[in-house]
Amino acid sequence: MIGKLTGTLLEKNPPEVLLDCHGVGYEVQVPMSTFYNLPAVGERVALLTQFIVREDAQLLYGFGTAPERQAFRELIKISGVGPRTALAILSGLGVGDLAQAVSLQEAGRLVKVPGIGKKTAERLLLELKGKLGTDIGAKAHAANDAQADILQALLALGYNDKEAAAALKALPADVGVSEGIKLALKTLAR
Repeated sequence: MIGKLTGTLLEKNPPEVLLDCHGVGYEVQVPMSTFYNLPAVGERVALLTQFIVREDAQLLYGFGTAPERQAFRELIKISGVGPRTALAILSGLGVGDLAQAVSLQEAGRLVKVPGIGKKTAERLLLELKGKLGTDIGAKAHAANDAQADILQALLALGYNDKEAAAALKALPADVGVSEGIKLALKTLAR
């Protein structure tokens, strides 16, 4: 029903923002990935939205990018995953990281998100397999076996998802596992 809002940002109280659209204030809940990319209060902003009507509430969720909104829509289709849980997942993992976790079947990355247990993570991996397409997770499908092994090694060494992903981007595409780990560690040491 409401697909996009464009207006002036009046308030920022994570995870909710208040958006003034020609005199009408919309309360919109956003994932932290969108929240961090919002302009300052008083600036103009455009958000893609998902309108959800429940028995006791009408809620508006906003996203900075179309892939974020599409991932949210796929998440809320899964039994037992509501909008709040979907927001938590998108706040804890970026869309690319989520797609990569699904393609590599890494339940451990999903369990790190507050409110996601082992069974829920496994169900998410099963239900989302093949649904986060190349438009949403292009980098996840580009990850070859060597890159997956390098990523696992960096995570095992204690680096977080964002640091490991940044180090992977800096590597040549055809690098071997042992050489890739050495290069990634040199990149992370800077």
